[in-house]
Amino acid sequence: MNETNTAPPSRPRIALLGAGTMGAGIAERLLDQGFTVDVWNRTPGPAAHLAERGATAYTKAARAVAGADVVLTMLPTAEAVSEVMVGQGTLHELRSGAVWAQMGTIGLEATESLASQVARERPDVAFVDAPVSGSRGPARNGGLLILASGPEHAEPVLEPVFRALGQRSLWLGAAGAGTRMKLVLNTWLAFEVEAVAEVSALATRLGVSYRSLIEAVTGGTLASGVAMTKLAKMEQGDDSPDFSLEWALKDLDLAEEAVGEEVIPVARTIAGRWRRLVAQGYGRLDISAARLGLDATRIGSGNGAAE
Repeated sequence: MNETNTAPPSRPRIALLGAGTMGAGIAERLLDQGFTVDVWNRTPGPAAHLAERGATAYTKAARAVAGADVVLTMLPTAEAVSEVMVGQGTLHELRSGAVWAQMGTIGLEATESLASQVARERPDVAFVDAPVSGSRGPARNGGLLILASGPEHAEPVLEPVFRALGQRSLWLGAAGAGTRMKLVLNTWLAFEVEAVAEVSALATRLGVSYRSLIEAVTGGTLASGVAMTKLAKMEQGDDSPDFSLEWALKDLDLAEEAVGEEVIPVARTIAGRWRRLVAQGYGRLDISAARLGLDATRIGSGNGAAE
C-alpha cells in the first residue's frame, strides 16, 4: 500500500461533521492552530458561526469531505452518524487515502458495524474509533483525552490533529477499543456526579454549609477535579451545559447495552433517575443538573427546562 511510503501532511485538511457544543469547540481549536477546516452541521447556524472564524461551511456533508485528508465526525448518536455517512452517501465521497476519525460516543455495536462497513466498501479509507473524554472547555483549549483505536497507518496522519486537540492520546488497539474505554470512563463519571449530587442534597438537609463541606474535603482523597467542579456548579445553581445530562444518560444506556444490567445495576438506577429529569425537560442542561429532584427548592428556581 502506498500510504506507508508517503509522508502525511504536517497540517492535514480537516472536514468536521457536527458543530454542536463539542464539535464547535474542536473546530475553533483547530482553526486557532492553523488548520484548514471544512465544516457541515445539520442546522446552518453553528457552521455559519465557524465560517466567521475562518472555516468553510457547506450545506451538504458529502461536499464538505471531498477535499479532506481527515474527516472528524462529532455527531450525537449512531443513527445520526449512519444517516450522514451512509444514508447521504458521504462515505463514498471521501478521497482515497483519507482517514475518518469517529469521535462521538455511539456505542460498541454501532462502532464495530461501521468499522466493518468501511472495510468492505471503502478499504482505501482508514476508520478510526476515537471518542474523547472531556467537555466544552477542554475541547476548545486542547485539553481532551483522545481514546483512539484503529489501523496503525492512520496514527501518523492523525498525530498533528490529536496533538492540537488533546493533552493525551491513547492508542488502544483495533477499532472498538476506544469506545470500550469511553463507556467505562463515562460510567465512572456518572457515579462521581451522582455522588456529588446526593452528598450536596444530604448536606443541605442536615444543615452542613457548602463552605464547611469544601473545607472538609479540600486536599483529601475525596476531592477529585470532577467532584469539586460539579459541586461548585450545583452550589451556584449553574447548569449551563459543558456536557449535557441527556448525553450522559445516553452513554449510561450504551454501557448497559454493551454488558447487560446485571454488570452495572447501580448505574442502571442512576440512569433511571436521570431519565426522569430528562423527561421533565432538563436534558440539555449540564450533567450537574443531576442535583435537581433531590432538593425540591431548585426545581423551577431559574434553571428551568431546556428550550
